[in-house]
Amino acid sequence: MAADDVEARLEHQDIYLTVPASFDAVARELTVHAARLAGLEHFTLLEEPQAAFYAWIEALGNQWRKAIEVGESILVCDVGGGTTDLSLIQVAEEDGELALRRIAVGDHILLGGDNMDLSLAYTIRAKLAEKGTKLDAWQLRGLWHSCRLAKERLLGNPDQNKEPLVVLGRGSSLIGGTIRTELTREEAESVLLDGFFPICEVTDHPREQRRVGMREMGLPYEADPAVSRHLARFLARQAQRNESHSSAAFPSAVLFNGGAMKSTLIRGRLLTVLRKWAGGKGIRELESKDLDLAVARGAAYYGLACRGRGMRIRAGTARSYYIGIESAMPSVPGVPTPIKALCVVPFGMEEGTQAELRGKEFGLVVGEPAVFHLMAATLRNKDQTGEIVEDWRGEIEEVATMETELPTSDAEQGGKILPVWLESKVTEVGSLEIWCVCRDDDRRWKLEFNLREREEH
Repeated sequence: MAADDVEARLEHQDIYLTVPASFDAVARELTVHAARLAGLEHFTLLEEPQAAFYAWIEALGNQWRKAIEVGESILVCDVGGGTTDLSLIQVAEEDGELALRRIAVGDHILLGGDNMDLSLAYTIRAKLAEKGTKLDAWQLRGLWHSCRLAKERLLGNPDQNKEPLVVLGRGSSLIGGTIRTELTREEAESVLLDGFFPICEVTDHPREQRRVGMREMGLPYEADPAVSRHLARFLARQAQRNESHSSAAFPSAVLFNGGAMKSTLIRGRLLTVLRKWAGGKGIRELESKDLDLAVARGAAYYGLACRGRGMRIRAGTARSYYIGIESAMPSVPGVPTPIKALCVVPFGMEEGTQAELRGKEFGLVVGEPAVFHLMAATLRNKDQTGEIVEDWRGEIEEVATMETELPTSDAEQGGKILPVWLESKVTEVGSLEIWCVCRDDDRRWKLEFNLREREEH
């Protein structure tokens, strides 16, 4: 018991926190900060679609190898309460054994069950308005919650054709002013299927709309609610990459996850859309045993896999990455100081791994604004960590710049150049961390770049 054994307490365990696959660096950093505020230190972030796939492996035991074949791509479609996550996992062969590699992750799509529930609430509000009953904003929020429960009951029970809804009245007589109506199966299916999972062409991508110049501060919700169009754009990007990167082709199987995917109707619609895009080819569904607990069960399996007691999904970088290093040379009028490319991530570096560049020292500018250049190459697959490329134009391109002021001590006010050596780490959720480690003391500075958005676009 943790009450009797300090080592058994939660903060001393290895914790696996699941996050949407498309979380950007800021969202991941906030998750890490929240975990540390909760007293956790030994934790790893894991993508939810990968966790769902780990749960599928765990549920089948050794039989999972017979359910998929070398060369296949598996789409993980995770539509939860607030987000839609899309990932592609490729089945490969290494040393005569099946291997799994996560090759693509979709954008951060703030679109899910909450949008569907609100859409149903607006449908019911319009129906009531036709009968002369108008709802205010407070009542609409209550109806939104009621529609969520009604939707789950209707989709979970195919024999039920309607579900009653109750909206509290306003004023001194709440009970007397109660509004009663219902959500029918026909209404739910029409709103959800046609609005969020329409049958469209593979070339139909999310529709852009002109933004209002002034808006409330809040989350960047998607303007287009059609999950199928977001899926079409995701697969189109992979087709473009396939031409030059030899990635996997169109998925041949789908693993669904998330509360919205509990409905056989919705899963069937997405399968219909995918089969239409595939020209009628069979795209099968990999059965998830428990959509509510799949992510939790998969995270636990991943913990065992990290200890060598399970199958790991690999996720290597699709490009080599470099950091710009300013050359130490006399200045020449009209000629900018040359920038060299230092390889910090070789091609195919696995997520969750890190490398040290202790053999070389560099000067780090602290105490004043400075610019850091991230560069990448698709064709230079042989460069190793620590290799410096001087003549890189035409083979290596700049993909991101970061302007920041790294903190310094009070005794080092103003700009100063400190000798450092470097550590590079590709995290499990697709960010590149470059740690600048001071040669003379224990100070460390972190530069972080999101590799996912660089590789997907």
